[in-house]
Amino acid sequence: MSEELSAQDVKALGEDLNDLLRIQTLPVGMKLFEDLDEMNAIPGLRKPSAGKRFGTCQLVTQSRIAGFTLGIVADNLLPRGNCGAVPGLNPVGPEYLSGEKMGGVWFKDREQAKAHQEQMPRIAPGRYQGLVVSPLRSARLDPPDVVLFYGSPGQMILFINGLQHGNYKRFDFSVTGESACADSWGLALKTREPSLSIPCYAERRFGGVQDHEMLMALPPADLKRGIEGLKALRKAGLRYPIFPYGSSVDPQEGLAVSYGERKE
Repeated sequence: MSEELSAQDVKALGEDLNDLLRIQTLPVGMKLFEDLDEMNAIPGLRKPSAGKRFGTCQLVTQSRIAGFTLGIVADNLLPRGNCGAVPGLNPVGPEYLSGEKMGGVWFKDREQAKAHQEQMPRIAPGRYQGLVVSPLRSARLDPPDVVLFYGSPGQMILFINGLQHGNYKRFDFSVTGESACADSWGLALKTREPSLSIPCYAERRFGGVQDHEMLMALPPADLKRGIEGLKALRKAGLRYPIFPYGSSVDPQEGLAVSYGERKE
């Protein structure tokens, strides 16, 4: 059973994450709601403008940059599309499932587009009615289902090193291609396992994700595990930013700092 953490616990972990990795935007939490009354009772909740449709990645960006706590339902998202279908807020439309929508655009033909839809990680529709995205610093989700943070490849590999420090496992992360939100919050919400993704074209064009950014999504207990590992790595002299040693010098002296004689 995963460890239960409070909103304040997760807020503190977000502060540690900023200290250890110096990420450039706010780490945020996501939580799915079966009951909209429960969702609407969250303090400081904002809702997207009536009649406006957004991509989920746009709303995540509003939260991680502007600090908004946003309550999202299917009517706030692009109709019948994967923005709502990935977190299970709506069924995906037949024009997507058949390959009609993306065939000839992202894929050679309908057959390839249909395969893309069939293999995309999603939460089954029907159970959840709303989704809230909120910065960890606000401590308004008690606790979030998953935590999201954006960072550079260097920040991400060091965080993964932290995850592996006390309980090693090899991670296999998926690549859906376009609709990469399925690989980040979609997969993490579905499996409650860490997931690293390469943000897709739409996330960059509409969600404003920067060229250097990758996205980690994971449950709060795994965030805690990664933070504990990062702190242990820092004590061993392995920290962010990673100072370049130089590609034209003998590495033995640098390696000796970490791998020289030491007491267990």
